[in-house]
Amino acid sequence: MLQPLTVVLLVASGLLGLLAAHHLLRGRLVDDPLIIVGAAIEVALLVQLVVGLTKASAIGDGAERATFIAYLFTVLLVIPATIVIAVKEKTQWAMAVVLGGALVVAILVARLQQVWTLNV
Repeated sequence: MLQPLTVVLLVASGLLGLLAAHHLLRGRLVDDPLIIVGAAIEVALLVQLVVGLTKASAIGDGAERATFIAYLFTVLLVIPATIVIAVKEKTQWAMAVVLGGALVVAILVARLQQVWTLNV
């Protein structure tokens, strides 16, 4: 895996989380900066998917390789799902969903790096 990409994704997820927390505290709804940060994370996650799939054969254990690939695909769904929910939900709790999604992405990215580090 690419260590710099992992760091970028963790920082971007933190930024999305801070932005969502700010919106939550201020009672604001989804706006363009939030969607732009989410889109940037999604592009980085697509790069991570391509890199991860090309290097997945380096993981010797079949079960760990399957877990790694499942995480690669699952993490792609989190940000779009939370943004769609936030757009549909017209209360301040929409930002709590985005905050939770940012946390989930950070955890999954960290877990991807952990699986990679322990098995390669």
